[in-house]
Amino acid sequence: MAARSTGRLQSTSHELGPWFHNLHLPDGIETAPDHPLGDFPSYKWQAIAPHIPEDLTGWRALDVGCNAGFFTFELAKRGAEVTALDIDPHYLRQAEWAAERFGLSDSITFRQGTVYDLARLDEDYDLVWFMGVFYHLRYPQLALDLIVERTRRLLVFQTLTSPGDGEADVPANLRIDERQRMLDPAWPKMAFIEHQFEDDPTNWWAANDACVRALLRSSGMRVISVLTDLETYLCEPTDDLDAWTREAIRRECRVASGRDFDVVS
Repeated sequence: MAARSTGRLQSTSHELGPWFHNLHLPDGIETAPDHPLGDFPSYKWQAIAPHIPEDLTGWRALDVGCNAGFFTFELAKRGAEVTALDIDPHYLRQAEWAAERFGLSDSITFRQGTVYDLARLDEDYDLVWFMGVFYHLRYPQLALDLIVERTRRLLVFQTLTSPGDGEADVPANLRIDERQRMLDPAWPKMAFIEHQFEDDPTNWWAANDACVRALLRSSGMRVISVLTDLETYLCEPTDDLDAWTREAIRRECRVASGRDFDVVS
């Protein structure tokens, strides 16, 4: 009987494929055991997990671009109530099916949509998981501003990066005749990829480390930890933004979304 049940689950898993997340289901089935990146994304979680509170009871979490739900499930296992957002119904079907296998369906709300849909939602979240999405967006800074507006305690942010270490000494007010300073390899830069990168035409951006930090600061986030090998930044909201910057962000978000915003302050 157990063998037949496992066989049915394996058949369903195959029908729901292809999988980008290799989920280790409770009955021992793996959804993508031959993943080209190895046991993905489990190895990422193993590195990030020590930086996340072990007990997330009472926390509301948002997983933007949840895919098949690996990170959603890990947050739910720690007690969080998770909203899992993805534009692709294929991945949402996988995630909903897997949530049932893990017995986590009651802790997770699945929504089809994009990060820009946050402009029309009123929910805030203690933890926002924003990995593997930023560099696929045509309007990444707008997306980051929308994310920050919804984040109350912790942001886990990951993006494709370009080579470059250190941060240049960026003046508070760069003069027009000082633009040669932007040639400094450590100057905050984000490369635009017009054509394909790794066979993916939606890999639009690759920012260096200095640029990622600057983007986060300018959106109202303080970087508290960096996992360089994983291109991942753990951040918390800050009140360091001046009034002019807060109003500029609020104004652009209002124009883009048609509604008003309470920018982090």
